[in-house]
Amino acid sequence: MAKQPESDSFLDMFSRFGRDLKVPNVDVEAILAHHRKNLEALEKSARAGAAGATSLLSRQREMLQDTLREVSDMAQSYRAPGNPQELMSKQAEFAKKSFEAALKNASEVAELVKKSGTESVEILRERIKEAMEEIRSGYEKRK
Repeated sequence: MAKQPESDSFLDMFSRFGRDLKVPNVDVEAILAHHRKNLEALEKSARAGAAGATSLLSRQREMLQDTLREVSDMAQSYRAPGNPQELMSKQAEFAKKSFEAALKNASEVAELVKKSGTESVEILRERIKEAMEEIRSGYEKRK
């Protein structure tokens, strides 16, 4: 048997194997097309997930920069007030703003994660639906 080039892909090797076996009633090309679509869907899903992660990290970096800028601005403009009530009021206002910003940022991050995950899963869900239709139609052809 002649040695095959090492650069053959898995799909090429499987295709050649199917043709060499000469098994009746097996459409090797249809099987390969089916699995190629599966691999393409997985790749597309992975790209969507990676894009979502990149977007999330970028947004988190922006949030951190904004927060650090706000803290820096507050620290630079801070002057110790003369009375304790005013000091407590400023500290309470700072704590309130910090808490509100943290809630807003957490909500936005959760929404980004949800969107990214939903998009990635939807790609796979659509491929599963298509695959089931392909299997169903292949079965109906044999009847």
